[in-house]
Amino acid sequence: MLGLRIPLGALTLLFLLRMRILVIGAGRSTGSLIEYLLEHSGSMDATLVVADRDVALAERKTGGHPRASAVAFELGNVDQLKRLVSACDLVVSMLPAELHVNVAKECIAQSKHMVTASYLPPVMASMNDEARAKGLILLNEIGVDPGIDHLSAVQILDRLRARGVEMRGFESFTGGLPAPSSDNNPWNYKFTWNPRNVVLAGAGGAVKFIQEGQYKYIPYHQVFRRTEFFKVDGYGRFEGYANRDSLRYRSVYGLDSIPTIYRGTLRRPGFCRAWDVFVKLGMTDDSYRIEASCSMSWRQFTNTFLAYHPTDSVELKFRHYLGIAQDDPIMDKFEWLGLFSNEPIGLEEASPAEILQKKLEEKWKLEPGERDMIVMHHLFDFVENGVLKRLTSSMVYEGLDDQRTAMAQTVGLPVGIAVRLILSGQITQRGVLLPIHREFYEPMLRELEGYGVRFVEREG
Repeated sequence: MLGLRIPLGALTLLFLLRMRILVIGAGRSTGSLIEYLLEHSGSMDATLVVADRDVALAERKTGGHPRASAVAFELGNVDQLKRLVSACDLVVSMLPAELHVNVAKECIAQSKHMVTASYLPPVMASMNDEARAKGLILLNEIGVDPGIDHLSAVQILDRLRARGVEMRGFESFTGGLPAPSSDNNPWNYKFTWNPRNVVLAGAGGAVKFIQEGQYKYIPYHQVFRRTEFFKVDGYGRFEGYANRDSLRYRSVYGLDSIPTIYRGTLRRPGFCRAWDVFVKLGMTDDSYRIEASCSMSWRQFTNTFLAYHPTDSVELKFRHYLGIAQDDPIMDKFEWLGLFSNEPIGLEEASPAEILQKKLEEKWKLEPGERDMIVMHHLFDFVENGVLKRLTSSMVYEGLDDQRTAMAQTVGLPVGIAVRLILSGQITQRGVLLPIHREFYEPMLRELEGYGVRFVEREG
């Protein structure tokens, strides 16, 4: 071997040989991810293992592909996790966000790369030095939001910086909604993502952002009454409410001195006002259980949150307590849901949030053949040559049907592309990473555009 020279292309080929990818979790967004990985498994010379507690679901997702296998996996089985991680080169964790940390610890212990679409928690960020020392990549926030929003925003920010502008404001909104052809209920909303996350949205503490140099903190009970409105060409009006902690992205995006930074979630106008009713009533509370909830009707459940009156109906008390006029169309939303019906709830000792989620899952589901869409809208305010300007960048992506949803595509595809870039050696950085650098956004946005994920920009 002394003096043997191996061409760079051959080294890359050797690196790719027999790459083993482990995907943990076979939920809503993994279908598109698995399809992508299997489509490219030949060029990567990779094999894929999908692990889920529902092995039948994992088998359906792999579809009998010769390069894929499915295994049953229990989250609490530490020894099994060790064995699965040991047998792979890269782990994709599609588990609930709070479970990624244990997977990350095992990946670092066994020197394996890891990719996840979820927000980066502080405990994961604290693993950066150890991951870098071992030459590992632990990539987070590479779904749609967070994920594609980072890629598209940073690309534009880098371009604006190259022009020497002074950034004055950055706002970013994303929403998963029914496509216009399937928008057929009074709420203008259907589930394409984890319903529990939707029910508990905003309940994790005060929402934080900065506006015109003023720090803003919105408590949970006000989140859905502080909204912004705007239009997206071809798709009409939307409203956005503040999402999580926008302040942490000032340093992530290199905008530490920017006067305004705001990240939000999109809904159709009217949704937030109606959702605020659930918040005010206490129906989104997940901190306690309701005794004998199984024997309750939906009407009794609603009445639980209202004052006693010997003669007033539940509907009348509902309107009086919430200040809803008799002719206010907002009542149509709650009547359509069936919150005043005598049908049984059928959940034993459940929290208000769990009970509400059950009802919403029944009513807000995509029916066979229906389609969803992802809407993303960025606003960049900046001063150039003494003139205040605004650049907007919008993306609308519609799903194919109720299985191949826009949500699944825009979460699964970025994860899959990131896996391929890592295994092919195209990502040179190491440590706990976010996709905020050129080596991420250039190839990923280029490839995503081939799948129809395209941004339209306007500047003025």
